[in-house]
Amino acid sequence: MAENDSSQERTEQPTEKRLREAREKGQVARSKELSTLAVTLGGSAALLVSGGILLDMFVRVMKACFDLERGAMFDPRSMSELLVGAGYSALEALVPFLIFLFIASIIGPLGMGGVIFSWQALAPKASRLNPLEGIKRMFSAKALVELIKALAKFGVVLAVALLVMNSQLTELMGLPHEPMLPAMLHSVKMVGWSLVALSASLILIAAVDVPFQLWDHGEKLKMTKQEIRDEYKDTEGKPEVKSKIRQLQREMAERRMMAEVPKADVVITNPTHFSVALKYDPEQGGAPRLIAKGADFLAFKIREVASEHEVIILPSPELARAVYYSTELDQEIPAGLYLAVAQVLAYIYQLRQYQAGKGKRPQSLGDLPIPDDLQHD
Repeated sequence: MAENDSSQERTEQPTEKRLREAREKGQVARSKELSTLAVTLGGSAALLVSGGILLDMFVRVMKACFDLERGAMFDPRSMSELLVGAGYSALEALVPFLIFLFIASIIGPLGMGGVIFSWQALAPKASRLNPLEGIKRMFSAKALVELIKALAKFGVVLAVALLVMNSQLTELMGLPHEPMLPAMLHSVKMVGWSLVALSASLILIAAVDVPFQLWDHGEKLKMTKQEIRDEYKDTEGKPEVKSKIRQLQREMAERRMMAEVPKADVVITNPTHFSVALKYDPEQGGAPRLIAKGADFLAFKIREVASEHEVIILPSPELARAVYYSTELDQEIPAGLYLAVAQVLAYIYQLRQYQAGKGKRPQSLGDLPIPDDLQHD
């Protein structure tokens, strides 16, 4: 029972498949504080940059709206043109400011989680309409963290606001003594720098929230050991299925290998435990190739096929073991075995000549030169 309980604990890091599926569902780490910081800081910078343009637009619109001829006030067409012109001037002045805000609103999400669009995240969910689920979220640990963040944000912003007001109190008290237009421009700058200071105070909140959101997202995606095993089975297949596939692959490979045995020049045996079939093609050049090899029952099958197709079988235990362990299928034999295999092929050629009645019977092969590093017991 304890084993089952421990196996259900989410202690394993998420797999690549789990992370990919979560991203497809729109589940990525996001920080509202980072987005808020980007928008407020971007808006404050935009106000500083475009504050003069906005003020100039405001003055022009006010002059156009209040400096009217008496006849224009009773002309609906003139009033409509005045309204459209004021709206156009306001839009023209607000465009740079709105572009700043738009860019800032994109930079925030890009800074954490990147660009993502998921239809699954947009799909309606019954749990979102369930009042019980809503109450649970209200009294959850996440809601408590959000409350603490809100209080901390309020405290930090309030403290910075008081410091800013205190530092600008002298300038603020001097505004009534300035001419109207310079005072208005001075006010815009003061508001802009104040907003920059207040926005910068949110850096502290974001610096705490971003690591927390990354940690919280990672904890939500953690998996149990059983989930890891289930995913492995789904992606790699069940062990019994994989075993059956490997068995079929081995059988197919053995059938292909057995089809090559009749093409061999010689089959060298242990004589019972190992069998290797070699093929040499003078036209292609290179060294002799290993076209079949096997141990025990497979070695017996190679000898059996070789006998059926009148391929010469030559007992040479040391050479058979050396070729078996040093050479893979369809590869050339190593350079250290060139001399030994050359003697074998020369012997096979002389034996075939003798069997065709064109020469003397060759003398049996003696000890073949096998390098020490290629010998196997």
